[in-house]
Amino acid sequence: MAITDWPEDQRPRERLIRQGPQSLSDAELLAVFLRVGVTGKSAVDLGRDMVGHFGSLQGLFAARLADFCGINGLGPAKYAQLQAVLELARRALAEELTSGTALSSPQAVANYLQLLFHGKAHESFVVLFLDVKNRLIEAEEMFRGTLTQASVYPREIVKAALARNAAGVILAHNHPSGEPQPSSADLLLTQTLQQALGLVDVRVLDHIVVAGRRTHSFAEHGQL
Repeated sequence: MAITDWPEDQRPRERLIRQGPQSLSDAELLAVFLRVGVTGKSAVDLGRDMVGHFGSLQGLFAARLADFCGINGLGPAKYAQLQAVLELARRALAEELTSGTALSSPQAVANYLQLLFHGKAHESFVVLFLDVKNRLIEAEEMFRGTLTQASVYPREIVKAALARNAAGVILAHNHPSGEPQPSSADLLLTQTLQQALGLVDVRVLDHIVVAGRRTHSFAEHGQL
């Protein structure tokens, strides 16, 4: 049965308008995005298939074009629309961190980093450069690949912080494995960067490990 044949109080779009987006399931939110289903399947059914096929929303958002188009009813146009939505969300969160104090909204920082790292199959090391009021100046991927003291160069991060006149930084990297617990190498690297940046009066305010929807904050766990 097409969604247009459903009782009005059960249709995802009408429920979203009346009750808010938080009242909808993942499949129903995707149905609003898709607008229409395919022969024999409503948009909600198709949304459910999408989440099931990729295992999670994170898996769906990280899907490559060929894999995305492998589902009946999806194609390059929908893929482009989804990527545009994700980029808009990323930019909106960046605006929030630019105009406000990053440390006053740790959830916004985590959400921003989750979107920033989404789809990356490799380890990536990002630095958020902050001004004296802890507002975001810029976020930059500094290194990629397996993170060790040998692969992340403190000198380059110090140079980048000085070039932006940053007063503080938030370090961040992802764990594609899905486990946010920091390794001993992560802890040692953080200490090394803290010492190097401290020499030029740049504070390390946090180091956040992102693993899909889960994050680990060094600051919250007393590891700074």
